[in-house]
Amino acid sequence: MIELIVNPAAGNGRASEMGEKVVQKLKALEIPFRMHVTDKPGHATELARQAAQRGAETVIAMGGDGTVTETAAGLRNTKTALGIIPSGTGNDFIKSAGIPQNWEEALDFILSHEARPVNSGMINDQFFLNECGTGLDVMALDYAADAKKYVRGLWPYLYGVLRALIAFKPIEMHIEIGDDIVLDGKYTVCAVGNGRYIGGGIPITPQAELTDGMFDIMVVEAVPHWILPTYLPALMMGTLEKKKAAKRYLASKCSIRSKNMRMNMDGEIAPMEEAHFTCETNALLLHW
Repeated sequence: MIELIVNPAAGNGRASEMGEKVVQKLKALEIPFRMHVTDKPGHATELARQAAQRGAETVIAMGGDGTVTETAAGLRNTKTALGIIPSGTGNDFIKSAGIPQNWEEALDFILSHEARPVNSGMINDQFFLNECGTGLDVMALDYAADAKKYVRGLWPYLYGVLRALIAFKPIEMHIEIGDDIVLDGKYTVCAVGNGRYIGGGIPITPQAELTDGMFDIMVVEAVPHWILPTYLPALMMGTLEKKKAAKRYLASKCSIRSKNMRMNMDGEIAPMEEAHFTCETNALLLHW
């Protein structure tokens, strides 16, 4: 049994249109399924958890990265696998997992690929799947939110980054990585990556692996404001690590403390004073 979870608001309505196409394809293939439509934040988690309790073999998330994360959270520590048919604006996690962008190819991919364990993460007591971070990327998400109404993919976030480069001020942070690395100072970005991409395809942690049991952590120190725009090409090309102020770390756990911190968690922003990250290696099954 396959169960579909569709976020009708995702992709400015694209998810609903794709959902109908998927339903027709499953009927034609004579594959048993149930379809559910979300109507509130967190609903996908509830629906996925209920599907797992019913013994569903696979739950397919149809929406953006937020819907995928919510669905995955409901399947955490169950035997039910996650499938993804990307239907949002950014669709970042699929790029790390090699899942096709086209809905029909993504469905065929799910049906033809066995489910395997994939890394996932916990930030404090909340599940995440792709990327968390604080600093410039949070401000960029703020600016990108309105642009998503008009364009998809990379463009809203690129617009947000350009706006943020003008207004951003470095943030005082206390960062602990693994058991023996402690950083204190002002920073531009601290990104904790399970996946590789944010903002519709920006490779913030381009070497992250989904099965190594480690977070890929990118820390960028504060630089003079006039130098900051010169980091944009490196960010877009995945070569940020080569910049003098940037440093890459690998660890299965880390923490960030900062006054009045705002944290990006798979595209959702939440205020917090402390963030404690733990990588999980066998909590989620994914068709990939």
